[in-house]
Formats: sequence, structure tokens, C-alpha cells
Amino acid sequence: QVQLVESGGGLVQPGGSLRLSCAASGIAFSRHAMHWYRQAPGKQREWVARITSGGSTMYVNSVKGRFTISRDNAKNTVYLQMDSLKPEDTAVYSCKVILGLSDYWGQGTQVTISS
Repeated sequence: QVQLVESGGGLVQPGGSLRLSCAASGIAFSRHAMHWYRQAPGKQREWVARITSGGSTMYVNSVKGRFTISRDNAKNTVYLQMDSLKPEDTAVYSCKVILGLSDYWGQGTQVTISS
């Protein structure tokens, strides 16, 4: 079955960096676009970034120039490099893949930005 497992979250100070990973199994990973979302406390889930099967990327405006999404098809893994982190980036970050009419999500990883 489809499984997405995120890792790499943690507590960092403002201005710091983190790299999140999302390892996928049960899918032909290289054929699918992958997405990162986040949900901050008390807020709706927000789309953050997407990478297509061909490597084309797109970002929400609030993270442009600070976050970089990438993928390693040999490892069935998508990454989110997050630099210049701000307190407002605090959230649970999750990856998603769309297969047909269904969305598949990982369990999420907590990112906390605080001094």
C-alpha cells in the first residue's frame, strides 16, 4: 500500500535551517508530482510547495526564496530544504501524493521556530 513517512522536523531558532524528508513506498515514485503542506496551530492546512515528475517546482509566496523542494527518484524521497526560518513557519509539515482521485498523506513532522 501507499506509505509516506516524513522526517527531519525539530526546534530551531529564527534564521536557522532544516531539511525535511518524505520517503515514499508503494507507488511508482518517479511518475508522480509530490507536494508539501503545513498546518499551523489554529489554522487551516496550507499548500507549501510542489515538484512535478519532471522536476518543475512551485511555491507559495510566503516561502519563495527561502524553501527549496527537490526529489531523489533513486531513493523515492522528496525533500524540503527550509532556510531563513521564521516563527510563522512553525507548523506540522506533511507530504502528499495524488493517485487518481485519491490523496495520500504522511503522518507529518513538527517544525517549531523559536528562540
